[in-house]
Amino acid sequence: MTTIRLHNTKSRKKEVFEPIDDKNVRMYVCGPTVYDRAHIGNARPVVVFDVLNRLLRHVYGPEHVTYVRNFTDVDDKINARAAESGRPIAEITAETTQWYLDDMAALGALEPAIKDDPDHQKAMPRATAYIPQMIAMIETLIADGFAYAKDGHVLFRVREYKHYGALSGRSVDDMIAGARVEVAPYKEDPMDFVLWKPSSADLPGWDSPWGRGRPGWHIECSAMSKDLLGESFDIHGGGNDLQFPHHENEIAQSCCASGHAEDGKGFANVWLHNEMLQVEGKKMSKSLGNFFTVRDLLDGHDGQPAVPGEVIRFVFLSTHYRKPMDWTAKKAEEAEKTLRQWRLIAEGVAPAAQVPVAVVDALADDLNTAGAIAELHRLAGAEDAAGLLAGARMLGLLTEAMGSWATACDLSAYQTLLATARTKAMQTKDFSEVDRLKSALIAAGVEVRMSKAGVELLPGAGFDAAKLEGLL
Repeated sequence: MTTIRLHNTKSRKKEVFEPIDDKNVRMYVCGPTVYDRAHIGNARPVVVFDVLNRLLRHVYGPEHVTYVRNFTDVDDKINARAAESGRPIAEITAETTQWYLDDMAALGALEPAIKDDPDHQKAMPRATAYIPQMIAMIETLIADGFAYAKDGHVLFRVREYKHYGALSGRSVDDMIAGARVEVAPYKEDPMDFVLWKPSSADLPGWDSPWGRGRPGWHIECSAMSKDLLGESFDIHGGGNDLQFPHHENEIAQSCCASGHAEDGKGFANVWLHNEMLQVEGKKMSKSLGNFFTVRDLLDGHDGQPAVPGEVIRFVFLSTHYRKPMDWTAKKAEEAEKTLRQWRLIAEGVAPAAQVPVAVVDALADDLNTAGAIAELHRLAGAEDAAGLLAGARMLGLLTEAMGSWATACDLSAYQTLLATARTKAMQTKDFSEVDRLKSALIAAGVEVRMSKAGVELLPGAGFDAAKLEGLL
C-alpha cells in the first residue's frame, strides 16, 4: 500500500499518515459561511482537499473514506445580509449554498461523501440542523467547569485548557498582546470565547437552558464533526487563516468535552492548512480592484474572457498547498494552452488501468501537486496518452465532465489554407496573405507553428472558433 506523508500543522513536521481505522478514513474540512459568492481564495482549500480526498480514495478505496465539509448557515454576516437586502435568511442561505456547490463543481471538486448517504446531506451538514448537539456539548463543558453562563451568553474558559495555543504555537498572553480581543462585561477573561449568545426577536434563535439564542461559530464545527466522525478522527483541514482562533478553539472545546483536557489528545490527529492566495502578486482586496469570485472567472468579468473551471483548477494545483499561490492572467493562459495540448494527445484514448506510480508518489508526498503535474508533462512529452490521462484524472483534470470548454475543433482546412498561401508566397515573395491569415488565426486564439516541415495549427489560450467564421 502507498505510504502517505502529510505535514501536520500541530507537530510542525511531515509525518507518515496512519489512519485510526483504515476501513473508515475520516476527514473534516471547514466549509463556507453562506451569504455571498465564493471568491477564488475560498476555492483554494476546496481544490486542495479534493485532491487529498481523491488520494485517500485511491489508496484505501472509495467506500473506506468519509469526507465531511460543512455549511455555516447561522452567522452575523448572514443576518447583516438579510437586514440590508430585506430577504429571508433561509432564502439567502439556500441560494448561496447552491451557488457554492455549482461553482465548486465547475472546478472539478467531488462532493464530500459518507457511506450510505446518497444525497450527501450528512457529508455536507448545515449548522442549523445540529443545534441540539451544540447545546448538549455546551452543557457538558459547563458541567465540567470549562464554560460558564452569564447574561444569556455562554463562554469557554480558555485558561482552563492548558494546551491552548499548541496548534498556533502561541501562548495565551502573547495572543492577548497581539490580537484584537473583545472586552465585554460578561467575560471573566478577555480571551474567553463565545459558545452561545442571546438572540433578539428579529434574529434567528433557538430555545436553550440559557435563553433564546444562537451558537458561536467555533462550537458548530466541534458538534458536527463529533456527531458525524466521532470524538477522534484522522484529518482536519482548512485555510491557514482558520488556524487561530477557529481551529484553536475547536480543539480546546472538543478535547475538554471528550475528557481529554489533561492530555490534549483526541479530536483530529492531523491538521492540514493551505496558504493564502494572491492576485498578480498582491493581496486580494476590493480596494485594489483585484477581488473577484469564482463565478466572475467562470463567466468572464470586467471585459475579461471567461476562464474554464479546469484551467482554474490547473493553476491552483501548480503551486504546493503550503506555499502562497499567485493567480495571474499569464498562468491561466499557460494552463489553458497546456490543457488543450493534453486533451489533443489523449483524445480517443482510454486511460491506463493503473495511475502512473510517479504521479501517486508525488501526491503521497504531502500533496506535491506541482511534482505530479511535472510528471504529467513528462508523460505528454513521451506521448504516453493512456498514462497521461490516468494521471491527470487522479488530479481531477482531463475528466469528461470538465472537457466541454475544450471541444476539439478541426483546423485542418485552415491549416491547408495557410500552407497553400505560404507556398505561393515563397514563389511570389508577397507574404501579405500569409500575414493576414496568420493574424486572423492568432486573433481567434489559434497557435500558429510554421517550420520547414510545414504548418501546424493548435487551439491556444482563449481559442474561439466563432472568430474563424468567414476565413475559409
